[in-house]
Amino acid sequence: MAAGSGLFVTFEGGEGAGKSTQIRLLAERLRALGLPVTVTREPGGSPAAEALRHVLLSGAAERFGVRMEAVLFAAARNDHVRTLVRPALQKGGIVLCDRFMDSSRVYQGATGNLEPDFVARLERVAVDGVVPDLTVILDLPAETGLARARQRAGAQGNDQPDRFEKEERATHEKRREAFLAIAAAEPDRCKVVDGAAAQDLIAARIFALVEPLLANAKLPTGRSR
Repeated sequence: MAAGSGLFVTFEGGEGAGKSTQIRLLAERLRALGLPVTVTREPGGSPAAEALRHVLLSGAAERFGVRMEAVLFAAARNDHVRTLVRPALQKGGIVLCDRFMDSSRVYQGATGNLEPDFVARLERVAVDGVVPDLTVILDLPAETGLARARQRAGAQGNDQPDRFEKEERATHEKRREAFLAIAAAEPDRCKVVDGAAAQDLIAARIFALVEPLLANAKLPTGRSR
């Protein structure tokens, strides 16, 4: 479970699954209840991790191989946990994170073909005991998600896919299957939500998953990030 008395919720899924939108909607709803919320992302979330985010998503580290990429992701995650996630949880806040350890299991493990033991060892060091209380996996066919990602990039004036968006559809579909496999293996922590449903229905489903956890978290009220 997450460190401290707070609540740690992570969002996972393929490209274009709608994680950022649903995190924003959930944060707005929780803040309207007067709850302290920190919204963050991976890779990133802290100054050092944001620097590594640029290296990883630009593809600058790709030539060094997937093993080195996995190490860099782990380094970014450890700094993120140490400087932002754990302190927020120890204060009793809610942390909503766009991607966390399951993305490494899928991107570097399932489709990067790294040894499970190696991925698991990196994960233990990276998270340092901070495990999500709830992981929402937004499930969407790879083709649909990639189309959404391209549309989003075009709207932002960026026609170049990042390090992972550019990969073949079959790879993205394999990642989808890997996320679903994680959910099947850890049903208490991971909950699958249909990412193809209407935005408001998805938001309602996610809040229904989060709401029962709020009482147990002993959350303070107050200002949020």
